[in-house]
Parts: sequence; C-alpha cells; structure tokens
Amino acid sequence: MVEPISMAAVAGVLGAVGAGMANEAGKRAWESAGALVRRIAGREVAAPGSPAEVDAVARLVSEGLRNDPRLARAWTTFAEGVQGQGPGTAAGRPRLPASIRSFTDRRKAIKQLDEEARRKSDGRPRLVLLHGPEGMGITTLARHWGVLRAGEFFPDGQMYMDLRGGGSGTALDAARVLGELLRQLGLPDAQLPLGFTERQALFQRYVADRRLLVILDHARSATQILPVISSALEVFTLVGARNPLVGLDALRIPVGPLGKRDSERLLTALVDKSELAAARAAVPSLLARCGGSPYAIRAAAPRLTAPLEEAPAMADSDPVRAAAEDSYRLLEPGPARLYRLAALCDLPAFDAASAAHAADVEPADAQRWLEVLAESLLLEHVGDGRYHYRPGVRAHAEAVAAREDGIVACSAAMNRVVKAHLRLAVGAARAALPESWRIPAPVEGMVPFADRGAAVAALAAEAGNLVRVMSLAEELRDRDTVLRLGQALWPLQLKAGHHDVLLPALRIAVRVADEHAAGTRETGALHAQLAHTLTELRRWDEAEAEAVAAARDERSAGHVRGHASAVEFLGLLRLRQWRYPEAYDSFEESYAIYGRIGDGDEGATDLPRALALLDRHRGRALRGLQRRAEAREFLERALAFFRDSGEAYNTARTLTDLAETRLEDEEFEEALPLVDEAIAALGEEKAEYHLAHLRILRERCLSQG
Repeated sequence: MVEPISMAAVAGVLGAVGAGMANEAGKRAWESAGALVRRIAGREVAAPGSPAEVDAVARLVSEGLRNDPRLARAWTTFAEGVQGQGPGTAAGRPRLPASIRSFTDRRKAIKQLDEEARRKSDGRPRLVLLHGPEGMGITTLARHWGVLRAGEFFPDGQMYMDLRGGGSGTALDAARVLGELLRQLGLPDAQLPLGFTERQALFQRYVADRRLLVILDHARSATQILPVISSALEVFTLVGARNPLVGLDALRIPVGPLGKRDSERLLTALVDKSELAAARAAVPSLLARCGGSPYAIRAAAPRLTAPLEEAPAMADSDPVRAAAEDSYRLLEPGPARLYRLAALCDLPAFDAASAAHAADVEPADAQRWLEVLAESLLLEHVGDGRYHYRPGVRAHAEAVAAREDGIVACSAAMNRVVKAHLRLAVGAARAALPESWRIPAPVEGMVPFADRGAAVAALAAEAGNLVRVMSLAEELRDRDTVLRLGQALWPLQLKAGHHDVLLPALRIAVRVADEHAAGTRETGALHAQLAHTLTELRRWDEAEAEAVAAARDERSAGHVRGHASAVEFLGLLRLRQWRYPEAYDSFEESYAIYGRIGDGDEGATDLPRALALLDRHRGRALRGLQRRAEAREFLERALAFFRDSGEAYNTARTLTDLAETRLEDEEFEEALPLVDEAIAALGEEKAEYHLAHLRILRERCLSQG
C-alpha cells in the first residue's frame, strides 16, 4: 500500500483535484488544496500546471508532512475527501451501430486487422491506419470489422470518433477528442477534466485493462491523434485517413477501389434482380463511372433503371464528385437549389431551419427536401434532425452554386444563415441570462424562448455551428455580428462550459474587437469572456493577459462596473493559481472601484450584491493566507447578505467556505451546523457534486469532533 504522505500519493491527490475542476466542488477542492499546501510549506507555492510542477509540489508537501504529524493528519483527511468525490471507474460500455447488410469484399484488409488483433503482446500498441481516397468505404470497413469482432476482441466496448471539426478546413484537437471519448466511456460532463493533460491521464486510466476498440476517423495528421493512442495492451486503435499519415508508426492498410467483380456484387445487393436484368446493358458504363467507389455505387443504384441520357464527362477521376453530379442532375428545382446553397456555409451539422434560411424557403419545404437529398446520398443524416455533407459532395455543391447561382446569390445565402444564427443566439442569451449586463442588446426578429433551460439548451445544440458562423461573419467583414455573437456566448460559457469548443470563436471575437473597437466596453467584455474560458482550460498565463486587457478597455471606456468586474476576475484567477496575496489585492482594488458607483449610476441597483460577492472572495483569499479570523469576518458579512436576499446557492457556498475555515482550526462542533444549513439550502438546487462534498465535510465533523 502506498503511504498516504509519500510523494507519489500526494502527487496522485493533486492530480485528482486538478482533474476535477469541471464542477463547483472540484474548484473548491483545488482552492482548499492551495491553502493547505501553503500551510504545509510555510510560504506561497504556485499552483502546478504541468506534471513536472505537480511532482515538484508533491515533493515539497511530502517532506513537510514528515516533520509535522498534525499537518500529516490534516492532509490525510483532505486526501480521503478527494478520493470520495473524484471520478471513479468508467461504467460505460459503448457500442458501434449495426453494420450494413450489403458490405462487400475487403477480405484482405479484414484478415490483416484480425492478425493485428490476435498478435501476441510485445509492448507495441495495437495501431492500424486505414487510408485511401474519399468514398472508398474506410468508415464502413472500420465499423463493420468492429461489429464483426466485438465479442471476440472487444467485449468491453467499441468507440467511434469523427475527428472533423466545425467545417472542412478545421479538425478537432486532441483535448476535444479525449473529452468525447471519456463521455462515451460514461464520464459525466461535471467530472470531465478541463485541461488536456488531465484528460489524457484519465483516459489512459479508464482504458487500462479493458479490451476496447477506438476508431479515430477522418484524421488529418499524426499530431492530432498521437496523444489519444493508448499504450494499454488490449486497446486496439484504428485510424482512418485520406492519406498515409507521416510520423504515425502503425500497420498501414490501403483501402482502394473495389474490383470489377466486387463492384458488380455490391450493385447486385442493392438492386432488385429483375431491375438489374432489365438494365444489364447500362451496368458496365455505370460501374466504370463509379470507379470502384462503394459510395458512388450506392448513390448510382437508384438511377440504374433510369440512367442519365448524357452523363457529362468527368473533369477529374474523382468518383464521389461524379456521383454527386449524376444525383444532382435528377433533382427537382427546389431540392437542387437547397443542395447548392445549404453547402456554402459548411456548417458541421445543420437542421431544416438553417437550410431554410440558406435557400430562403419555408422550413417545412426545407425538411422535405433534406429528406430527398439524404435518400439520394447527397447528405448524411447525423441524428436529431441534423445533416452534413461529405467533403467531396460539398465541394461539388459549392462549385455548382458558383456556376448556377452566382456570387451575389451565394453571398446573400451565407448572410441569411449568419443573421439567422445571430437572431437565435441573441434571443437565447437574453432568455438564459436576462439580468446580465454582459449579454448583447436585442436584435430585430430574435428567437424567443420559453425559459432559461430551453435557451441554454439551444445555445449548446448550436455551439459548433455558432463557432463556424463566427468565422463566416469575419470572412464577410460583418464586424457587428462578430461582436454580438461573441457576447451571446456568455451564458453558454457560464452555465454549460463547452470551453474547448467555444475558444476559437472567442479568439475571433476578441481579435475583431481589438482591431475595430479598441477601448470600448464591448471589447473589454469580450476580453473578460476569453479570460474566463482560458482560466477554465487552465491556460492561466493567457487568461491573465486577457483579464488585464479587459480591465484596461473597461477603464478606458469609463465603464466603472465593467472595470471593477474585470479586476475582480483577475483576483479569482489568482485564487485559482494559489497567488493569495495578489488575489486579495485585486479584490481590494475592485472594492474601491465599485465604490465610485453612486446612486442612480449604472450598476447601482446591483452594487450590494456585487460587494457581498467581493466579501466572500476576500474571505477566501484570507483563508489561503492563513488569516482565518479575518476571513471569517468577511465570510459572515457575505453570508448575512445572501441569507437576507434569499439566494440559496450563494448562501450554501458561503456556509461551506465558513465550515472549511472552521475545520482548518479543528473547530468541528462549530463547523457542523454550518454544513447542515448548507445542505438544507441546497435542497431545491441541482448541485449534486456540492452536496457530495458537504456530506464528506459532515462525516468529518462527526468522526473527529
């Protein structure tokens, strides 16, 4: 058994706390860890950000604990609490969807995959790269083999991850990929680590000793996937890519065109025998045009009995674009126009409403035509009424739109989609946080929402599209839309996270704001939003620069409330970094700035609450500085305000702060009623992780009091 105060054990606790900051209880545990580390070291210790820094802090703590039994007891108690609320073993057993009935050929590739799966463990990861041109069935092959061998090789689950990002020119980074894989393994979002390092470590822990298949499809580079590859002996990683990936040490299996016989076999499986016999004369030319592409053959099968009179000559040898052209020429005008214009924005997953805006038609018509396009294999259905284009088909649709609709009509379609997303985002933001001064001003025709929950859910559902639309608005030089969209993301950041998804959009918004609206309150607010997301992603140096920029712009704009809030946020960031003296100074500065708000000024109504929050923050900083008597004074003052105002959640948070401060002085009897009141205050709140933390504190009060 590992000694609780050994360096390895301490490092494990610090790593677990760092990985758990996706929820309020996790952030609280990190702050408590900082206060305890400072107490053990007798000086300020910077919060660790990298594995090497964690080891350095763990060494310092371990050495300090060996010389002080009382501190060793306090650390052991803290560590037991962390283990009690940290992420456990993932319970999910993900499964691939059923394979297709008409799967044809690929016997050689399947044999190679089987041999790699049966290979005797020799320390090398089980890693295979399937590569070949688009439309050759790499995804189908990977999924078919995974389903075929699930019971034999992968009884603990099979996972699939599409590595394409929000548009053809982007790709998911490793942190987002790891996050999605952890979700598939059953980890709730509230336990999902926000930092890449923590996600990677947790993923490796979860897949150890499990017989799993991990399919990473549409990879763009070895760099994108190398951090995801597991060294676990029974994990099989199957990568799909258009080209051989330089730098990936894997068994390479090329996936090329089907041969003539297998092409005929696939077509036979897709078409009724009588229809095939009647159109036998057309089969050779149809298959030649398909070029051995399973996708092209599937798309061509419905056309066999009504072949095109004059199939246009292919401009290149790409069977996917040729198949798209043939299917497109059979469309009625309505779905044909929708096909062209809906492709222009390159949204990752669009619905009928978005398509309707692109084509300027009614949503009911758009829905009916989307189904026609999906039946023709010009679109792929991705669930929840949403669709996307495969890359080659989208390229064809764009080219046809440029030829048949022209630049003016194409630009108008893109503008309609951008403005529609702006109306949705602003309407959702104002419904989700109607009391916030950070959300954008109303826009004409903004979408109404019944309640806050529905508004946040709508923002979350559109998150990927909003990121892409932000990029489009920048391309279209629609600066006002960029700024408003950026501000509209605030409720999503605050209430649902999605920080790794939203980061690119926030960077665009800040860049445009700095270029065209420097020194304004809007730019200051966007810097603050970016600082918030960077903090949650544990990119603290970048976050600090953004928080300083937010304070600068708000001060320049004469926006007192915004200036005070930005300085307050800088203090919160420094709390996260265990920089308690600087955190306290920031809170004091913020308090002084708030003092400039007079009766009738903007923000005057909210001032008492803002000052109460600052009292709580000052108490937290003083607790970190080991000035616990002073900390209690500020916390009790904040508590009085929140009790009187009826804010259950902030009441519970402040009570928890007070209880933990008492526990650090081993005042167990005084802490217990505070914990009980906090538990009662959270009775109507959905705060399971905070409640779990409080139950651990209560047990500590009872067992040690």
